[in-house]
Amino acid sequence: MTMSKSCKVAFVGAGYMASEHIRAFADVPDVELSGIFSRTTERASAIAAAYPGLKLYKSVEDLYAQTKSDLVVIAVNELSVADIARAAFELPWTILLEKPAGYDLADAERIATMARDKNRDVRVALNRRSYASTRTVRDRLDQIAGVRFIKVQDQQDLIEARQLGKPETVIANWMYANAIHLVDYFHALGRGAVTDVTPVVPWSGDNPGYVVAKLSFASGDIGLYEAVWNRPGPWAVTVNAGSERYEMRPLEQAAVQRYGERRLTPLPADQSDEKFKPGLRHQAEQAVFAARGERSDLPDLAQALESMRLVARIYGLDATSIAAGSKP
Repeated sequence: MTMSKSCKVAFVGAGYMASEHIRAFADVPDVELSGIFSRTTERASAIAAAYPGLKLYKSVEDLYAQTKSDLVVIAVNELSVADIARAAFELPWTILLEKPAGYDLADAERIATMARDKNRDVRVALNRRSYASTRTVRDRLDQIAGVRFIKVQDQQDLIEARQLGKPETVIANWMYANAIHLVDYFHALGRGAVTDVTPVVPWSGDNPGYVVAKLSFASGDIGLYEAVWNRPGPWAVTVNAGSERYEMRPLEQAAVQRYGERRLTPLPADQSDEKFKPGLRHQAEQAVFAARGERSDLPDLAQALESMRLVARIYGLDATSIAAGSKP
């Protein structure tokens, strides 16, 4: 890859994901790490000290005013996204927003409205789309005619989320915060709009257990979503198309099974998904392209919103937040 000019990248947030984004961007040629802001100043100071040139600032407004960055990466907790995004949308940079783009669908819709009102280019870090495994499978599927059957297996654990100290409002909307990782595969690998979602085993907020739904696409593609809650299960994706079956289990590894064969043949991996948190190095490169107004394969906020709406359809939810006091 040859970059045409330096791209200044700023960061909001100082947690684990922010640090992983910074590490990935630091590896992209012609990227200048310009500044960081976080309400947890101590952690932000420690990160800034590890990267020469990455300076600490006191607000989103100060971050832009002092750096004039081309791109800002927002990686904050789910309940802080809207406030930080509101401030960032006032400024003329490209935004890479860590998922989910809102703690529930209503929050995401409000954030999307703010972005449209300010005419901002907002990309969302749905990093599974940037996995080398996903990109390889998608490219190979594009060479195959006919209907695709996409099966997504999900597993969610609210007990573990509570043990991790997640806020109850986030836990009550955990399908947006975490199941989005798997649901987004339908838009990454399926073709056309999802025209119908048929519950097979509906979601029960009072007694989380199993969720199964069939999806129909405008292209004729078929999807099947299976989730187990508070029970063991894998994260896995399989796609049947023509005489081939692709499997990602774990998601970072792709393999193909051909008609007449009983075995899976691994597909080539990408070393960047071993050196960095999977997907983040490719995602950083594509975010820089977006900031320069060049072609980029990163999903925008409208596409991310489609996947959040699909979560709502699968789980039978409306656009209002689930009450924080409920027991999903």
